[in-house]
Amino acid sequence: MTTHKQDVYSQITDRIIKAIENGAGEVEMPWHRSGTAHTRPVNILTGNAYRGINIVSLWASAEVNGFSNGVWGTYRQWQEKKAQVRKGEKSSLIVFYKEFDSEAENPETGEVELGKRLMARASFVFNADQVDGYERPEKATSDPAEAVERADQFIAATGAEVKHGGEAAYYRRTTDHIQMPPRETFIGTATSTSTEGYYSTLLHELTHWTGHKRRIDRDMGKRFGDNAYAMEELVAELGAAFLCAELGITAEPRPDHAAYLDHWLRVMKADKKAIFTAASQASKAADYLGGLQAKEQEAA
Repeated sequence: MTTHKQDVYSQITDRIIKAIENGAGEVEMPWHRSGTAHTRPVNILTGNAYRGINIVSLWASAEVNGFSNGVWGTYRQWQEKKAQVRKGEKSSLIVFYKEFDSEAENPETGEVELGKRLMARASFVFNADQVDGYERPEKATSDPAEAVERADQFIAATGAEVKHGGEAAYYRRTTDHIQMPPRETFIGTATSTSTEGYYSTLLHELTHWTGHKRRIDRDMGKRFGDNAYAMEELVAELGAAFLCAELGITAEPRPDHAAYLDHWLRVMKADKKAIFTAASQASKAADYLGGLQAKEQEAA
């Protein structure tokens, strides 16, 4: 029997798949289009940024519906802010987890043990573009050079070894270093600059770097088998998108992105929890890298 939890997984995954398939001919993901990757989705009432799968879900919903705003809230939250969701507007699905007590039999002792379980619950939010009475706050325009400087400082604070040379970008686990082509070899496209391409690629490899056994020790192999490599690439893709949003850099598809697109779709269609796992791991990677910033400041 289909459970409510499975419905949540399926609904969000299907929405993301739809957004990807809408742009598959352009070799893009939802977070590469419509400006949705420029900002991290935030809640109107708390001001807190959404995390994990909810970032991807809201980016996908924004792309499908053409929303240009990164602010979201429930119907009641918008009312608390003296704004009104317009009649006929459709909500977007996010998920939160509720903890509850559970009992399970220990297979070794046969004894019933108490534990905790997390149940996925659905929540429904509306974008700022769907409400009346909300005025987007004025945002100070930032110098692109400042965003680059911020990215340089962020990357340097991680302590990751980054080497430049050759024509390929990759993270090599055996030597624990990131290899990048020279900065000047990156070229601009119709939708992004060479600088944006350089940093989004570097942040992709930096997300791979977090998976080393001395850091997060990420292993996608046990659950995903033959799809483990594609899943790790999806984690890195999402990690780069999350970091680009935090650092004010437009996300740019990697040159080898097209090779993974069909594989990612197959994985997500076969396992409705796959994108949840990837988004969770990407958030952990971004949080880990953010934590290294604090350590660098303490040491200074």
